Amino acid sequence: MQVEGTRVLPAHHDHAWRRRVSHAFSRAATAYTSRAQAQHAMGLALWQRLPERATTVLDLGCGPGHWTARLSDHYRVQAIGLDLALGMLGEARRRHAGQGRWLCGDALTMPLTSQSLDLVFSNLAIQWCRDLQGVFDELHRVLAPGGCALINTLAPGTLAEVIQAWSHPDKPAAVERFASSRQVYLAARQAGFEIRLEQAAESFYYPDLSAVMASIKGIGAQVSHGGPVLTRRDVAHARQRYEALRQPAGLPVTYQRLTLELNKPG
Repeated sequence: MQVEGTRVLPAHHDHAWRRRVSHAFSRAATAYTSRAQAQHAMGLALWQRLPERATTVLDLGCGPGHWTARLSDHYRVQAIGLDLALGMLGEARRRHAGQGRWLCGDALTMPLTSQSLDLVFSNLAIQWCRDLQGVFDELHRVLAPGGCALINTLAPGTLAEVIQAWSHPDKPAAVERFASSRQVYLAARQAGFEIRLEQAAESFYYPDLSAVMASIKGIGAQVSHGGPVLTRRDVAHARQRYEALRQPAGLPVTYQRLTLELNKPG
């Protein structure tokens, strides 16, 4: 049975999408750490939920390896960092070398033995996976009984200001549609997990539109949708609309953070 709203794409479309995601994040690899302040801040909320002990640990969607290295140090193990983007894994190896075991792989088909992990940590990665049910089923497969997955993902309403600023009747903003908290909950439950779920809006501020867009493009989050080309007039209108949203701290970018604690029954 397929969870409502978690559509599985035909294989050829799914492969094309994953290639685009991999390419976008590989291109962003060298700039990711310097531009991912929002992602880092949201990851800290996930870090607070770590279990006291774990011996086999996976950082799913590890990017340039920041959390993988921290997990390795925290648990005194060699955590596994898995990512779809080869460019991100290259950056992880360059920055953190022996602080992780680096694997290129897909969240839908992880190159890992069944029931081999105590802990999966995943900060803002699975929102790019369009087969949500497949991701949770795969997480359930690789976790040992009693194991835990701690996940940050994104819910609808994320980047609302960006969407508003760039919206145009003929040129809609090219932002991925994220699954709702209900869809995520149902998919995790169907996979067999016990679930704790929290949603929170987190806003971050930037001095101007260029900085806003750099914060998105610089982390690979602007995946090409093949939409219409934007003109200088489009950019000027977007800047004007975004300036109307300015707050004392700057131009806001809001993320709807969805934090999941998934426990596999022992």
